[in-house]
Amino acid sequence: MDIIQQLKKVGFNEYESKSYTTLIQNGTSTAYQVSKLSGIPRARIYDTLESLVEKGIVLKEEFEKSTVYSPLPVEVFLQKTKEEWEDTYRTIDKGLKDLELTQHNDEDNKVFTIKNHSAILHYSQRLIKKAEKRIVVSLWSDMYEVLEEELKQVDDQVCIQGITFHVDSPVPTLEKHRITPFTESTNSNHWFIVSIDSKEMIYGPSLHEREMAFYTDDPIHIRLLEDYIWHDVLVNRLVRQSDKKLEEWISAGRRQFFMEG
Repeated sequence: MDIIQQLKKVGFNEYESKSYTTLIQNGTSTAYQVSKLSGIPRARIYDTLESLVEKGIVLKEEFEKSTVYSPLPVEVFLQKTKEEWEDTYRTIDKGLKDLELTQHNDEDNKVFTIKNHSAILHYSQRLIKKAEKRIVVSLWSDMYEVLEEELKQVDDQVCIQGITFHVDSPVPTLEKHRITPFTESTNSNHWFIVSIDSKEMIYGPSLHEREMAFYTDDPIHIRLLEDYIWHDVLVNRLVRQSDKKLEEWISAGRRQFFMEG
């Protein structure tokens, strides 16, 4: 892990990060020593160290003929940074939520793209927690595993419906998809769908294949994909109550419909 890059994520620029880590490694030093050890140009080192002094991350001592700098101890630095980050988070959280409450809702429904593995997971988890009456899902095991905790938390508060693939013990109200040539094929797309209250939905391919998903509050999109899930549930139930010939007939029909040879 590159500690310089991580420090930059919590608000320090590259020169500040290099200066602080150099002081941690070497202890009390002059600006010249920090510049030499860190590779920071001498023309920039004084401003950089003064910036860290202003932030309370570096301590400055001035003598008659020299000035030296000492790093804030790591434990103190980490606690200070954590408290400042948490305070910033609370301020941003309140500010953004207040803005969200005052937003003007457009009449047009939305369909937009979400990228990044973490953003997709957080958005899906948020939707589940936001549900008031009903959640409809279609989930393969990889996506189910990361959403399982949220589903179990709301299981006694909302109706959870839908189907799972390769999940041994899903939430009791979810259907377990039977094993078929389609589910076992390496060419099968492991799409996921999470719909709440028939008002909002996120769906997309397996995150192992592509870090992209789609969010929509468009009722047509939602109805079509919820109907797709119901079709899966219905066929699964019919096959379970029928004989093997029906499964063979379905598989043959699927190959013909999708022109799979």
